[in-house]
Amino acid sequence: MNAPANHPQFTAVLFGLSGCLVDFGARAQSFSLGAGTDANAELTRHAELAPGAHELLNNLQQHKVPCAWLDELPDQTCTQLSSQLPQWIQAGKRPARAWPAPDACWQALMALNVNQLDGCVLISSEPRLLQAGLNAGLWTVGLAACGQLCGKALSDWQALEATEREQLRAQATLALYRLGVHAVTDQLTELGPCLSDLNLRRLKGERP
Repeated sequence: MNAPANHPQFTAVLFGLSGCLVDFGARAQSFSLGAGTDANAELTRHAELAPGAHELLNNLQQHKVPCAWLDELPDQTCTQLSSQLPQWIQAGKRPARAWPAPDACWQALMALNVNQLDGCVLISSEPRLLQAGLNAGLWTVGLAACGQLCGKALSDWQALEATEREQLRAQATLALYRLGVHAVTDQLTELGPCLSDLNLRRLKGERP
């Protein structure tokens, strides 16, 4: 998030929950609460913050950038997955229309008391949520290595051979750019250059 002082600050940041802030491989949809202790234990494990999430969120809080997360998983599942997130991050409410309708993004921004779309960015690995962000008029950053496009839990991803990781990453990156997102990076630990680039594009007058 750190950027030169002459760069505009972001107005608000929206995140996907599963496959972004937590649940690196977006595997939680395979489990449901109440399906037994094994499923609940898996959800607890998937609730661990993704690499880089803690540092990124602290940075955003220090810069007083309002944030919220969005997901379409069942409410109870989202409650468990978000249990390790800071309490100051708002949970986006489920809208009447599902993604890729823009409603969820707009409602989340209104709940954050954001009164302009300029400078609002959505970060996610979920194509349908990213499309919702595009439809809402937001800047969008796609995450290629985490989420359903690669579908690997963090430990499984790290255990892959470098060539296999690169193949999966390349396929996911191409799919996200075909969607029309403004930037793509692997995961939150590598987000800084993307945000700096978006700030520079904004400084030059570009709009999403």
